[in-house]
Amino acid sequence: MQDFPWFKFYPKSVDKVVNCDAYGSVSELFEESVKKYGDSTAYECMGKTLSFNELDKLSSHFANYLIHVLKLEQGSRVALQMPNTLQYPVAMFGALRAGMIVVNTNPLYTSAEMKHQFNDAGADVIVIVANFAHNLEKIREEISAKRIIITELGDLLGFLKGTIVNLVVKHVKKMVPSYSLPGADTFKSALEQGAEYEFHAPKIKKSDTAFLQYTGGTTGVSKGAELSHGNIIANMQQISEWMKPSLKEREEVVITALPLYHIFALTVNCLSMLKIGAHNVLITNPRDMPAFCKDLSKHKFSVFTGVNTLFNGLLNQESFKNLDFSHLKIAVGGGMAVQKSTAEKWKKVTGTPLAEGYGLTETSPVASCNPIDGTERNGTIGIPLPNTEMCVMDDEGNMLDIGERGEICIKGPQVMIGYWNRPKETAEVMRGEWFKSGDIGIMDEDGFFKIVDRKKEMILVSGFNVYPNEIEDVIASCEGVLEVGVIGMPDPKSTEKVVAYVVPKGDSLSEDKVIAHCHESLTNYKIPKEVYFTDELPKSNVGKILRRKIKEAHMEKIGAKTK
Repeated sequence: MQDFPWFKFYPKSVDKVVNCDAYGSVSELFEESVKKYGDSTAYECMGKTLSFNELDKLSSHFANYLIHVLKLEQGSRVALQMPNTLQYPVAMFGALRAGMIVVNTNPLYTSAEMKHQFNDAGADVIVIVANFAHNLEKIREEISAKRIIITELGDLLGFLKGTIVNLVVKHVKKMVPSYSLPGADTFKSALEQGAEYEFHAPKIKKSDTAFLQYTGGTTGVSKGAELSHGNIIANMQQISEWMKPSLKEREEVVITALPLYHIFALTVNCLSMLKIGAHNVLITNPRDMPAFCKDLSKHKFSVFTGVNTLFNGLLNQESFKNLDFSHLKIAVGGGMAVQKSTAEKWKKVTGTPLAEGYGLTETSPVASCNPIDGTERNGTIGIPLPNTEMCVMDDEGNMLDIGERGEICIKGPQVMIGYWNRPKETAEVMRGEWFKSGDIGIMDEDGFFKIVDRKKEMILVSGFNVYPNEIEDVIASCEGVLEVGVIGMPDPKSTEKVVAYVVPKGDSLSEDKVIAHCHESLTNYKIPKEVYFTDELPKSNVGKILRRKIKEAHMEKIGAKTK
């Protein structure tokens, strides 16, 4: 393979190499930011702001609670399960400053999904928003966590506003199903108890694990990508350098609509913007587009991140088109492919290009991005970030030349330690120092990479990975199902949709019955959008169901229908 040619296409003001050892831990960077930005706003949610100093105080109280009240040791796992609220950065930085490991969990998980992740991570403490506590109640006796902390959406909004929000959410909107979790503590109580102690920062090393970010693989087993403080610091430094030409300290207003438990928002929005003292606006429910646009109208936002479906949804709101975009400097899409039509509409409406970035949970996450200096290469995932190498390899590990199709592989200081307690699975995705992404792509003559197809059989729904084995296991447990195969098909709204092919036993099975059964165990984005019944499924000579053949037959079926 030729020498990496992308260096000559770097933005002139971006260094090819940055100091990824500038900080010993995420906590050290946090403390520097507090000293530099003090009374400046760090986070805002529902109109309530937290300054860097206030975040420092509250997070130290939470750290004290973990250390002195719960008496947890360094390396203990603290699971966070909440949407974008002020409580999230308080709990996250508190856990990190206490030398503990943050386990990010999707609050929309079903009880079965929660049980797997909490037990796999060995979670010692769970911080959960009350809206989803009823799911935790179902598995309370089946998980290892010693302590549960419950927070309500309005807990940090101030006495009057917080009380009103909590009452409306619980009694008017009926968004908090009843639950019983004896012995659970409240988030407010945890902070009050922690305030009784003086905070002394423990010694944290770069090699210490900071996060367990759950992802999956071709087996469908959800795995925790173990990300060290060094991994996160490296990616923060890389992202900061990439955005440096456009952003200024203390001046930026960042819109964070993606959930902070997702690795994209976690590193790019929550952590990287901390370094420049940005004002981070947390959107709790971006699906409510009219309310989201109303929030946007109150801010002179300069940085906007999201996924294609979010951008597309906003562009279909008249109120969004009428917003003031005069301060917008950077818009970055990730988590899923940014469609060309969306990027073109975005620039037409906002006047700012929509740059596409690329990364994975295992790379903390950003590996490459399109330049934000005005260079537009729609349809590509850009060029590697500083200190990062990318290449295309064949199945034997040979580096391929420009224009040749193969698996995109990544090497850099942001590549994970490995999968939590899964050495075999870790070895399967590493080739020496190179991480095998599972994505098939090419590199063009300018050094820009493009995703061509997905090597793995994962289904990408609105930026979230869906694993066929998991869906198949659930459907197979439905009464009347003999065999099942699950595939992903293109969908204009969510990149891909879940499609299930079922071999029934007898005549009692229906599509409605299968979907209703899935709702009992799966989050909404994992539910099949289409269910088809067939007499048999294609299999290999050893009896393995061949999803590839199912997909080919389905494509022929769709083609026949449209002719």
